[in-house]
Parts: sequence; C-alpha cells; structure tokens
Amino acid sequence: MSTDAHQEYDDNLMALLEALWGEGFMSPGGTDEIDRYLAGVDLRGLSVLDIGCGLGGIDLHLVKQHGAGKVTGIDIETWLIDRCNGLAQRHGISDRTEFICVEPGPLPFADSSFEAVTSKDSIIHIADKHALAADVYRVLEPGGWFAASDWLAGYEGEPSAEMQAYLEAEGLDFGLASANTYRQALESAGFVDIDIVDRNEWYRQQARDERDQLGGALYDGLASQVGTEFLEHEIEVWDKLIVAVDQGQLRPTHLRCKKPG
Repeated sequence: MSTDAHQEYDDNLMALLEALWGEGFMSPGGTDEIDRYLAGVDLRGLSVLDIGCGLGGIDLHLVKQHGAGKVTGIDIETWLIDRCNGLAQRHGISDRTEFICVEPGPLPFADSSFEAVTSKDSIIHIADKHALAADVYRVLEPGGWFAASDWLAGYEGEPSAEMQAYLEAEGLDFGLASANTYRQALESAGFVDIDIVDRNEWYRQQARDERDQLGGALYDGLASQVGTEFLEHEIEVWDKLIVAVDQGQLRPTHLRCKKPG
C-alpha cells in the first residue's frame, strides 16, 4: 500500500504492516492463518521453499512451530533478504533457514528440490499462474504439498469501478486472478487433492479492525514513525480496500494441493 504508484514496499510500509500484523509479517492473520492453510500438512523435518519470504515471519513460524527441517525463503529485494537473515539470527534459527535474492521468473532450483512449497500472500505479484503452478510442481518432490495463502480476484474480466479505485490507490504490482484460474493452473500442472478455501467473510471484519487500529490505537506511534501524510494515505487505501472486499472483488484465499507420489 504505497503512496507512489511506481513504488513497491519500503521501510515506511514495512513499519506500518508489522505494527498491524506482528514482527516479520506483511499480510493479515499472522501465524493463525499460516496454521489454517497448513492444516493437515506435516512439515516436520522437511525441506520447504517459501516463495516471497518478505520479512521472514512465516519462515520463523515454519521452523519453530511446524518443525520444518530447512526453510529456503526467496524474494526479489536484497534488503528484504537482509531483514530475514536478521530475524533468523535474533531467533536462533539461522542453521535451519536460507534466504536467497532471486530474479523474477522461473524458480532457480533443480527438479524435485523440496519436499513442500509454501507462500503467504505473495504470489499475487506473479501474473502467470499457469507458469507458476508448473514451476512449483517441477521443484516439488513426488508426494510433496503446495500450501499457500493469496489474494484472489472475485471477478473474471474487468474489476468494478470501486475495485479499480482500490488498485490505483494501492499502487502495487498486482497480478490478480480468480479461483477458477488458479484451479485450472493447478490441474494443468498435474496437482491433485486441490483445495481452495475462500476467506473473504473473515477478512471483511478483519479489514475493518485494521482500519480502526490505524486510525486509533496505532495512529500516534505510526505518525511519528512514518509521517502523518503517509499514514493518512494508507487509511484512505484501507477505506477503499474495505469496499472492494465487501463487494467480493478481492478475496483472501487458501490454496492446498499435492504432487502425486
């Protein structure tokens, strides 16, 4: 949620998101949402790839609470990788994590490199869902799970005027796709046991709570940290976000599927 349509995530936005969602998190729900989309997936001792590791909160949780053997987090910004390494060092998990800065495009790993692949609200930035699904399938070992959360479009074709207003205010590089597109991409790649769980109803109230925090309990502290102008803009973005979510145009969703063994 940026003040500049050409700007991606920066320190001010990171400070705001962590104030809302906790250390290491850039998207809502924190560890609870991770646990929900990983329900039934046992990561104990496994090698896990995290696509779009962001600030590293998910990777910390995968190691400490889900018992992952080794988590490899990737992102396209060097400074985010530095933040992840710092988080891992502070929490004593550097020996079970690796963070790599990658170029946009195909995953830079050999076939069958990981026993599980995950992503927390990051693949919205990857426009070609079919290419993504095929690449995730490729790097997974047979029998491996792909479990993720992402922001989906609640429409086919063009967004509503209100959704377009939100996207313009947000100013981030989004590649939104519908649940139907995701299902087709996963099926085409060869995945089975595909489970797509809509979380729009949950986020309708969650978004309001976040907006109230920004305008209330968090306001003074954030204003002194990121500036009043930036904070007021973000509150306006949240107002537009709430309308888009209420319309069903923007739908947080859990995705889970398996590569045949």
